[in-house]
Order: sequence, then structure tokens, then C-alpha cells
Amino acid sequence: MRFAILGPLRVGGGEATITAGRDRTVLAVLLLRAGRVVPVEELIDAVWEDHPPATARTQLQICVSRLRQRLAALGSPAEIIITDPVGYGVRIEPDDLDAEVFARAVEAGRAAAGRPTEARQHYRAALALWRGPALGGIASRSVRRRAQALDEQRLAALEESVDVELRLGGAADVIDELTESVERNPLRERLRGQLMLALSAVGRQADALAVYREGRRIYAEELGIEPGAGLQELHQRVLAGDLALAGAGALPVVPVRALPPAISDFTGREQTMARLVKEIEEDAARVHLIDGMAGSGKTTLAVQVATALADRYPDAQLFVDLHGHSERTPVPPGAAVATLLRQLGVPAERVPLELDDRLALWRSELAGRRALVVLDNAADADQVAPLLANGPDCLMLITSRRRLVGLDGGRPSSLPVLDPEEAIELLGRVAGEDRVAAEPEAAAEVARRCGYLPLAIRLAGARLAHRPRWRVADLAGRLVTGGGPLAELAAGQRSVGQAFALSYAQISPAAQRVFRLLGLHPGQRFDNRVAAALADVGLPVAQDLLDELVDAHLAEEVEPGRYRLHDLIREYGRTLLGAPERAAERTEALERLLDHHLHVTVAIARTFEAAGSRRTLPAGTSVRRDLVEAAASEGRPWFEENLAVLTALVRLAEEEGFPERCWQLARACWRLNFDGGHLDELIETHTIGLRVAERIGDDMAVASMLNYLSSAYFRLGRFPEAIRLMELALDLRRRLGLRSEVLSTLWNLGISYAVNGDFRQGMARFDEALGLVRGLSDAADLTNLQNNLCMALLAWGRYERALHIGRLHLMLARQTGDLRQTSHAVGHLGMARHRMGDVAPARRLLRVALHLKRQLGNRYGEGEVLNEMGMMEREDGRPERAAALHREALVAITEVGDRIGQCASRNLLALAIRDQGDVASALDLHRRVLADATRLGARYEQARALDGIARCLRDTDPEGARSHWTRSLALFRQVESPDRHEVERLLSELD
Repeated sequence: MRFAILGPLRVGGGEATITAGRDRTVLAVLLLRAGRVVPVEELIDAVWEDHPPATARTQLQICVSRLRQRLAALGSPAEIIITDPVGYGVRIEPDDLDAEVFARAVEAGRAAAGRPTEARQHYRAALALWRGPALGGIASRSVRRRAQALDEQRLAALEESVDVELRLGGAADVIDELTESVERNPLRERLRGQLMLALSAVGRQADALAVYREGRRIYAEELGIEPGAGLQELHQRVLAGDLALAGAGALPVVPVRALPPAISDFTGREQTMARLVKEIEEDAARVHLIDGMAGSGKTTLAVQVATALADRYPDAQLFVDLHGHSERTPVPPGAAVATLLRQLGVPAERVPLELDDRLALWRSELAGRRALVVLDNAADADQVAPLLANGPDCLMLITSRRRLVGLDGGRPSSLPVLDPEEAIELLGRVAGEDRVAAEPEAAAEVARRCGYLPLAIRLAGARLAHRPRWRVADLAGRLVTGGGPLAELAAGQRSVGQAFALSYAQISPAAQRVFRLLGLHPGQRFDNRVAAALADVGLPVAQDLLDELVDAHLAEEVEPGRYRLHDLIREYGRTLLGAPERAAERTEALERLLDHHLHVTVAIARTFEAAGSRRTLPAGTSVRRDLVEAAASEGRPWFEENLAVLTALVRLAEEEGFPERCWQLARACWRLNFDGGHLDELIETHTIGLRVAERIGDDMAVASMLNYLSSAYFRLGRFPEAIRLMELALDLRRRLGLRSEVLSTLWNLGISYAVNGDFRQGMARFDEALGLVRGLSDAADLTNLQNNLCMALLAWGRYERALHIGRLHLMLARQTGDLRQTSHAVGHLGMARHRMGDVAPARRLLRVALHLKRQLGNRYGEGEVLNEMGMMEREDGRPERAAALHREALVAITEVGDRIGQCASRNLLALAIRDQGDVASALDLHRRVLADATRLGARYEQARALDGIARCLRDTDPEGARSHWTRSLALFRQVESPDRHEVERLLSELD
């Protein structure tokens, strides 16, 4: 073995190989937790205890470095001590540590219980590893606490070994060992009883009685109590001379049953319960911690698990409510252990007054028993740590609303809420299964409104059970429109709100304030920066307070730095902040919440918006620039994660009387919503922003909302509505004298008229814009105008002029360094060259444009370029490649919500499919596009779909083809499309 801790620390066969005191302490802690990472904080606490220096982390690193060097010198591999972001650990093989070898030998002895000779060999091999008290000579409290646990394991193994020896008739062989052990552990009743048994077995009854009298004297003088029932019974048997046994085993014990009854309608935790039972049966961990939010069913689960395991712990099954979260004061350890002792049958007069004496008696009573103890509703680790059993055959189940992170050796299990199916099943168990099954949708809504929380569902079910005339839908409606879910989820003295109130009362005032304010946040998730902004505290302070909420199960950390509140807990927080005396606190927090999200969004939007449109972004800086800059550094992913929150905040700003923040936040979100295809959100936020701007009479804001709202309708192909809104914005901006804004509205109107088939009206708007731009020197305005004009000319078939404008556009975009405009210009040049027959340069230009648009994340532009490239592939006789490109384009354009673009991609895809020989599929796809384009009023795509249908029918149904081409030609002529010339030729061929 490479390491020995069952006695003084020994490394590599010698006790003096690690001499530095701190190094020995660090190594001892790592070996006590072998195979696990020990947090830095725990190591610092072990070395310096209550007074760590400011340089503790640095000194700890030095200790670890010295240890690595020393261990390497002794032949250990360099990586034996591993470094983790959390702390350090020791990686060793199972036979490298004597404590591990000891544990395996003891388990082997227990497994051979039916083969006593074999069992004795295993036990003796285990005990032979001990050289004295574990880690003797190391004074660290942390080390000593864990070392004492090892010493306790040795005593338990000794007691089990003695039982085997007595059954094999080896009483004489163990008397000296037992005598020495009893002298060292005079309060350990099991050892004293075994010594009495061994002495009686060899005919030394008088000595056995003397051992009892000595023990009784010690118990009386030191504890003020009589010996336990088992030892007293053994004394009577010695007196009566009825111990004619070749070594009787352990002390007789009286079974104790103090568990509350398991509930009959236990539902929804079957898998969790099965997992816990399996872990307990297979794992060596003797302490299991069950934590969770108020109402999650921790006590119910603990009782069910205890009941299922009762046969494994026949000597005692104990239960005590510690009232850690109740209207009563938490039960102190002294009172709790007195209750447990009384459950074990210890008379009240035998329970010592001093806490240490009570705990000694408690451990003594449990030493010889296979006992299960449920410590329910613990307040914190300090309340339960003194109550932990020391016997190897004892199991402790501890429940708490807090995470008991300071409890050594506990195996934690945090209870989530129920799954939806489990929640509905529980509702049926309480309210009536037939009743719930008759209204499945209403039952699902009740479960959802209860947040799938067991307590809430039980209370909801109880309300239904006591109101037989109610439908399940009636309760669902009351949970939505009544006094709120918290008001409805109450029955007698039990309520969900009261359960939350007890948890809330246990946290610090600062954490209470953060919890209240978080109730204002409208989203499912939030980060630590939002908490810091809401509370106006530093980020480290906010993180500490959030950790406190997580430990109290008032918040859940879904990933590092990201949190969420259960729906009912958020509702409870809102009720706290709704009190009249907290009106100012609420208003100020709302303002900080809106301010934070506005400035983060503006900072991100500036990196995506064209230079010209940045002028209309809200100005100003946040008072918490540190938080804004940290969040904005995440870029578009931050926006996507907070999309629903931002939309909800626009609604909230209107409802709560923050009109400027309302329309400004809508405007800040525009580009990210538009490029991301979040058109429903864009329409909702700008409709609200428009309403608010009109209400406060801010014409500039009204014009801005009209302009950006129109962009969503443009992308949706609702061109008449987009044009109507832009004309209104144009009129307002003209009256306000906003020349740059007038210019941007004119070029947007130009392209809108053009894609709607009214090229002449569109060109009129472009000509007006060109006249206006000559009086301005802003290059951003000119590049935007050139971009839209080139798009319109391409759609109109004016390829030579489009090529000319595109070249001017590219030159100016490169001069200004505007990568977005450069990508537009290169793409338009490629399209113009392709349609003019210059295939090779067109292909090069389109490849560059595709690269730039992907680099910028412009999915719509990417789709446009892919479609153009697909057309070229089909024209070159590669329809398979063309179809792949059109499918890729369709995915990109669908993501941004452009319905007209989807129709275009599908029409082109159908052409490629037909060229592959699958005429039937192409015909079906064209017909689907025709239906969608007709519904959207997209005349150009209708015409292309009709043309495609005619091409599919030409060989099999010439008259059908003629009919479709005739309709197609009429539409192409309406929109002045150059495609009309090809259809005229095809119709003439039919004649």
C-alpha cells in the first residue's frame, strides 16, 4: 500500500516522509476523500480553520506543489494529485490506501456472515491494518472529525468480529482485547456486553458482574443514567446463570417503531423512490439528504422510503420533526435527541441534562442496533450534525428545504416538481380518477397552474373533492381569473402561500429583498446580472444572495449563472412586492430592470444595424455600465435567450407607465427581431410601441414605430399594409423636417412598391430619394438607397442599370468599410452578371457574397444567394445540385419568416425536381406554392407557379398547359416582369 491513514500518516512505508505540518494536513484531507475533488475552501478550512490568511489560496498551491514533488521523489506518478477548477484530488488505485483495503475486508466479513470461519479471517485482516487512532498527530478539526468516523468504523468492525469469535467458541481469545477496548471506550455498551458474554462463556461470571457494576457506576457518574435495556437484560441473565452459550452474539435489543404511516395515495415519485432504495441497499453511504422547495413532498418521500426499508432495520425506526421551517421555533439538537432517546425507550429520568452527555447516550443506544432514523424538516446542517448515528448498521434520512451543504458524508437528492403526467395522476388520486379523466384538458391546465408542485396539486384536488358540483374546468378558471393561484390553493390551515412564507422567513433580509424584486422579472430564466441590476448591488453580492436563495430552494440554478423561479414562487414574490408600502421599491426596481435590458439590447443592436439606421437607436447610458457591458459581450445569443423577456418587458412598460422605455425597447429590438425571423414579436412590440407613442403625442416616436412595423409586413409579403404604414411615416417625417429619416422611408417605399409589382411608382420614390440624397453627405444614406434601388432594378429586369448601381454601391461600401453593405453589393452584382449571361464572374461574385452573408449571420441574404446559385446549376444541367441549394435556401429563408421568399424557393425547387424527372412531385409542389402565393397576394410568385404547372402539363395535357400559361402571362404583365417574354414564346409554340 502506498498510503496509510489507519494510524499516523504514512507514505511509501515511512512515517517521516511528509514532515511539513500543512502538507500533512492537506494530504490527509485528500486521502480521506480519495477519488473525489476536495474544494479549495474545504482545504483552507482544514489547514487554517477559523483564521485563514489573505494569501491562503497561494499558500495552498505551494503546499500542493511540494506534495507533488515529494510524492514523485517517492516513486508516485506526477499526476497522482489532480487539479480541478473546484479544488484538488488524489487519484489512487483501490489497494493504495489502507482505509480502502480495510473497508473491503469488513464488507467481505459481513458478506460471509453464514460462514463464520471465513468471516473471522476477513475481520481479523481488516483490524490488523490499524496502527493506532486514524491520522494520529494531525490536530486539524476537519481531519479529526473524519478520522473519528474511521475510528468508529474500527470499533464497529471489532464488535462484529467479536460476535463471530464468540459464535466460534473463541471467548478466551478475545477477553484481553475486549478488556482493553472497554477501558478505552467505557461508554460503549455493546463492547461492555460482549466482554460480559466472553467472561461468562469461560466461567468467570463474577468478573462479568464486576464489568457490569463498573459500567453502571461510570454511566451514573458521567451521564447520570442507568445502563441501557439490553445491557440490563444481559446482567439479569448472568445473575440467573442462563448464559450457557458457546458465545452468544450481540446484546438483545427491543424493536422500536416510531415512523408515521405512509400515505395511501403516494404518487409521482416511484422512480425517485426506487432509485433511493437501490442506492441505500447498494451504497455504503449511511446518510441521505432529501431537499427541495416547499411543498415538493420531501417528508412523504422519506417516510415511503423508510417504510420500504423497514425490514432491513428491524431494531428501530425513528422519526422526529425538527421544525426547521414552520411557525414553531426549530427544535435544538438537545431537545431532538431527547425525543429520539424516548422513542428508544430510555426513561425521561435517564436522559442527561448536558447536550454532550445526551449525545453520548444516543450513540451508545444506537451502537448495537440496526436502526433507521428520519430527521424531518431540518433547518440547517448545524441542527442535524450532532444527531448523526455512528453505527455502521444505521441509516439516516434527512429532509430539508435548504441544501445542507455543510453536512459531511451526506448523499444529497434534490426533489424536482412532478412530471405533467405524474401531477395529473396525483390530482386524480385526490379529487377522483373518473372526474379527472372526464376533463383531461382542464386537468392538465390545473396541474400546470399548480406548477406541478405536489402540495399545490393536493390542495387543488382537495378543493374539488369537497365541491362535487364543480367541474375541473371551474377550478382551472379560478386559478387564472380568481384571486390568483395562491389564493385558490388553500385548504383550512394549509396553503401554498404559507409554505412559501416559512421558507422566505428563514433567509436574510438582503436575500428577501432580492427575492421580492425577482418577482418582477417576467421571464422563465434570468442571470445573475439581472439580479444585480434589479437590486442595484455589485455582481459578487448578487451572486451570494442568489446562492442563498438556491440553498433555500426559493430559486433554481439551471446552469452556472442562470436561474429560474417556480411559477408559484414568482407569484408569491409578486404579492410581497404588491403591498402599498413597497410601491416605491417596486417602481424603482422596474425602472432598473427596463434600463438594463434596454441598454444591453441597444449595445448589441449597434453591432448589427447599418450605419444609417443607428441614428434612430435610443441614446443614453446605463447607470450600471459594468452589467450592461458584460451582458452585451454575449451578443446575439443573449438576445435569443431573452427574446420572450424583452417582448414581455415592452408589455410591462406600457402597463406600468413607462411609455418612453416602452417604444425605445421595441425599437432597440427591431434589427435582431427582423434578422432573426421573429416577426410575431416584432409586430407585437411595435404595435404596443406605436400605441404608446400616439398616446403621449410623440410624433417622432410614432414615425419610428410606423417605419419599423412596416418592415415586418414587408417580410411577410403583406405589401399593401407595409406601404400604408410607410406612407404615414413619410408624412410625419416630412412635417418634422427629418431629412435623413425621410430619405430612408423613401427608399423603403421604393422597394416595397417594386416587389408589389408597381415598378413605376417605386421608381418615382427612388428618384425622389436620389434628389434628396444629393443634398446630404452621409455615405450610409447613399449606400442604403443604392442597395434598395439595385434590388428593385433586378426585380424589374433592368439588369444593365442594376449592374451600374451595384458597382457604385460596392465602391462606396468598401470606402466606408461597411461589411453588410459590401455583402449586399457583391450579391447584387453576381445576380446582375448571371442574368446578363456572364456566368463565370457571376459564380465568383456569388461565392464571395455567400461567404460574407454567412459571416454576418444574414440568413435571408444567404437564402437569396443560394437560390441564385441553384438557378445557375440547373441551367448548367445539374438539377440534383440545384435542388440541394434550393432546399438549403428554403431552410434559411424559413428561419427568418419571409413567406414570399419561401414561395420563391419552393418554385425554384420544383423546377429542379422536374428537371430530375420527377414531374409528379414538381407539379404538386407548384400547386401548393400557387395556393400559398394566392393567399398572400404575391402576384409574381403566383405567375411563376402557374408557369411551372404549365411546364409540367405540356406533354400530357396541352390545353391545361395553355390555360395555366395564359393566367401566368396576365400576372407577369401586371407586375412588368421580364419573365413574360419566355411565357409568350412558350404559348406561341403551342399554337
